[in-house]
Amino acid sequence: MTDLAGLPPLPAHYRSGPAAVADAPAVARLVAACERDLLGRTESTPGEIAADLAHPGLDPARDTLLVRDGRGEVAGWAWVRGGRRSRVDVHPGHRGAGLGGWLLDWTEERARRAGGERLAQAVEDGDRAAVGLLRSRGYLPFVSQWQLGIALPAAPVAAVPPPGVSVRPFRPGDERAAHRVTEDAFDEWQVRRSPYEEWAPRTVGHDSFAPALSRVAFAGGEMVGAALALDVPDCGEGLVERLAVRRDHRHRGIARLLLGEVFGALHRHGRERCTLWTHSETGALPLYERLGMTVRRTSSMYGKALEA
Repeated sequence: MTDLAGLPPLPAHYRSGPAAVADAPAVARLVAACERDLLGRTESTPGEIAADLAHPGLDPARDTLLVRDGRGEVAGWAWVRGGRRSRVDVHPGHRGAGLGGWLLDWTEERARRAGGERLAQAVEDGDRAAVGLLRSRGYLPFVSQWQLGIALPAAPVAAVPPPGVSVRPFRPGDERAAHRVTEDAFDEWQVRRSPYEEWAPRTVGHDSFAPALSRVAFAGGEMVGAALALDVPDCGEGLVERLAVRRDHRHRGIARLLLGEVFGALHRHGRERCTLWTHSETGALPLYERLGMTVRRTSSMYGKALEA
């Protein structure tokens, strides 16, 4: 069970306990309320929350914590994964009660007990309260993340593939090759590779994954690039969840080609906009800006060394 030793008591009328996959819908409602309050729209789905709770590197009984109010509604939650990554959300209607600081204390204690030496958490730059809390506890930003968007009022002009390269829609059976291409490409920046069982729920197994809108590139009979798209429900736009090109085929225009193909597919399916995320360690921001994408919002990864 979740260890609360060393933490002060919760504010009155609240109780806590570990989360389970069955709690995903309730947690999704909490996260949606936070997103509407901060962004004016909902972006997360219950499937993404379920994927968090089912992550192979997370033991819900020890690595998650739900805080419920007197009516049993989820007022806040947190998780710690691998002793180094964490997340904290507090419902807008319960802010100011000290839940954010209490959950942050729990994440640090849980990370220490898991052997973590440094803890990181992503926070929207516009969430001044969360940024202020993290900075007051000694966290500092170390990676910038940007969500970029582009309007699709017309289909883009199709690019000509480089010699020897072909592009087609994603098909059943492409899953393992797409996993290999994307993980190989991200090896330069990520701390560890994600095994297929961990990677799939956020990509090809996502409840909004759109094979018909996704594209894969081949050269010499091998997959050398992939753009995996989600068709986000109820918002009229698509999301490129993964874009990767094998290192020995970079600088040939394949990323631009894949994105153009996805933009065209989204336009034909009536989607008005496409978004994607990138971060400062990839160096890809100028490429997306040259394609006409603009920064829609920003967030940062904050980190802190944990004392023994």
